[in-house]
Amino acid sequence: MALIETPICDFGKTAHEFNLLGIDGRHWGLADCRGDKGTLVMFICNHCPYVKAIQERLVRDTRELLEYGIKSVAIMSNDPLDYPEDSLDNMKKIAKKFGYTFPYLFDETQDVARAYGAVCTPDFFGYNADLKLQYRGRLDTSRMDPAPTNARRDLFEAMKQIAETGQGPEEQIASMGCSIKWRKNR
Repeated sequence: MALIETPICDFGKTAHEFNLLGIDGRHWGLADCRGDKGTLVMFICNHCPYVKAIQERLVRDTRELLEYGIKSVAIMSNDPLDYPEDSLDNMKKIAKKFGYTFPYLFDETQDVARAYGAVCTPDFFGYNADLKLQYRGRLDTSRMDPAPTNARRDLFEAMKQIAETGQGPEEQIASMGCSIKWRKNR
């Protein structure tokens, strides 16, 4: 497992279109996932200990963000041939177990992860209503273990600010996690 930190936010960068298979069997595009006040695009997976540590908080925060007009989508871009825990069937199990309220999509070609510049799981991209990037930071202080219950909710607060003002916070702390598991010339 290679620990990676996300780059700083490239404010104003436009969200990339996609057409990916969801765990529900349908194909989803960016327009299907877009919120009135903003959109959170998350690159996650099933096997990463950094993602496992935040699952319950991630579900809580994305559910609460709906009240602010922010919709979320999760994309799994790892190679499931090398990491079977990240298979589509296991994606369905994890989403059901934690009660995902957002689409969970499979980026089989890994083209979407490359287009976004995703480097790790979790990797968060927070966009305003115009689909301009305003946040590229962490969920909270969690690492391989959950943060204390009273930890600042960095992602939630940033997305709430984006919903209210269209702008993300100037100060952002990088997310960290396991590197994206890129396919080896298949």
